[in-house]
Amino acid sequence: MADPSMTRKSNGLDLTPETQAEIWQTAKYQSAFMQLVPEMKLPGNGARVPIIIGDPEAAWVNEGAEKPKSGVTFGKKDMLPYTIAVIMPFSNQFRRDFGALYDQVVAKGPGAIARTFDKTIMGLVDAPGADFDTLKSAQTVSIGKDVWKNLNKADDLVSEADGTVDGWALSTQGRSVLRQATDNNGRPLFLNGTAASDVSTVLGNRTYISKGVHVPAVSETPGPAKAEILGVCGEFSSAAWGSVEGMQTSISDQASITIDGKQVNLWEHNMFAVRIEIEVGFRIRDINRFVLLTA
Repeated sequence: MADPSMTRKSNGLDLTPETQAEIWQTAKYQSAFMQLVPEMKLPGNGARVPIIIGDPEAAWVNEGAEKPKSGVTFGKKDMLPYTIAVIMPFSNQFRRDFGALYDQVVAKGPGAIARTFDKTIMGLVDAPGADFDTLKSAQTVSIGKDVWKNLNKADDLVSEADGTVDGWALSTQGRSVLRQATDNNGRPLFLNGTAASDVSTVLGNRTYISKGVHVPAVSETPGPAKAEILGVCGEFSSAAWGSVEGMQTSISDQASITIDGKQVNLWEHNMFAVRIEIEVGFRIRDINRFVLLTA
């Protein structure tokens, strides 16, 4: 692994303290699943998530007749916390001379964690353990050329699993496909009321744009080819995620860290490191209530 330390001599860095405030960066990245899926408090030793299976059944009764009785059955899943973390090493001179840039780099740490969270759920990154659910084996629908028909097909698949679509998570690539989709008259399918394309909602449900839900196509052998995944729709309210303490940040200039396979004493090298981490879990009630949208 190459040395990730950030110093005033880092490759591609051509800045002065006078110009660093002009640096433009994209908006802070956030997780689509953390936005669309209900959050629950997760104790450090995990929690048991109850799952309701089925619905009670009601029936017509005659006056004075005995009323019918009905109930539901229950299942359970254990949600355990797993840690996502990143350590970013800096030289003291970098923070001193490029303060504004340093703040922006550190602000990207939570985004890196959110991106890993989304990619893991999408199956692009291996799950940290057996008690962390993913959508890797979820059913798929190709958006294809008939975008409107295929979006409805995805919605119908969720309905067939006794679910109701309540959200769409789209990659920037998926957003582009929908923005360019037109009807038979060449009119954009998704409009914001001013003749401009807009995908803030799809089939009446909110959308969230996330780079983390994009999975590139796989064509290498061995193994079957896999289509590019552009997003996911589903009943997000039937899933759950939780964190133990939220995002945690720690800064140290005394510790030793491993860089490129070697132990580096931060104090000795006039450096410090920022550690950002979160203990988080994720569970899905029924994977059939989610559909991956492919190219």
